[in-house]
Amino acid sequence: MSAQANVAPIIIKKKKAGGGDGHHGGAWKVAYADFVTAMMAFFLLMWLLNATTEQQRKGVADYFSPTIPINRISGGGDGDFGGDSLFSEETLPQNGTGATNQRPTEGNQARGEMGVSDAGQEQQSAAMADAMEALEDALSGRSGESTVSEKTRQHILTRVTDEGLVIELFDLESGHLFVKGTDTPTPLLGELADLLATVSKLVENTIAVEGHTRSEPIVVANNPVWDLSAARANRMRVMMQQSGVTSERMRRITGHADREPVVRNPMAIRNNRLEVILLRSDT
Repeated sequence: MSAQANVAPIIIKKKKAGGGDGHHGGAWKVAYADFVTAMMAFFLLMWLLNATTEQQRKGVADYFSPTIPINRISGGGDGDFGGDSLFSEETLPQNGTGATNQRPTEGNQARGEMGVSDAGQEQQSAAMADAMEALEDALSGRSGESTVSEKTRQHILTRVTDEGLVIELFDLESGHLFVKGTDTPTPLLGELADLLATVSKLVENTIAVEGHTRSEPIVVANNPVWDLSAARANRMRVMMQQSGVTSERMRRITGHADREPVVRNPMAIRNNRLEVILLRSDT
């Protein structure tokens, strides 16, 4: 009887295996949701980079800038103010088209496409634009009154830049501006110089002449391209002055050697060129 009293009770523990609720857990759903959210943000970013302009992207970046409480730089738009906000004068340096409080003009006000200009300045800008357009038409023959032959026009290319109207004169296989390796002009360049002297009388802008040459196939100790490009630019200046352009209008003469080719092959004949620039009145 006493032996049975000292025997410990037997405890049987039964485990109930989990059945069908394993796939209803929440941890993996959180991780998956974070992954999907990150992928959506990534694709949204890629779409924005492809579907917006540089100025719009700048506006978006300024909006999310953590250093300023409101958008003080740019709205990213392309309207009358080009995306600049009303606070641009307080924060931005001069951007080339106007002025700010930090860098004011003489009248302490912005000028240009995004600035404020008085009626006289607007009329002057419009008159200069019309004159530039008329000069470009005369060179390209679009006006129907050009005396330039089709063969000569093949050597002329015009473009408008921030600096002014650039008139590019260049070599072709069918005709050269200078005798090879020298600054001696050919009859073709003489005709072009007379033409530029005539059409430049349509405006009163100052003039810059820049010379460019192609690279030489053989590297030499004393590369002549620097002296040659400067000499050719100066020769063009002399020829234009002899054709009636006053010396007071000449602002600068520059030789760029072979440092600024216009085609991929630096030795291409197309890189032999002169650039006559009718400078804007505000440069």
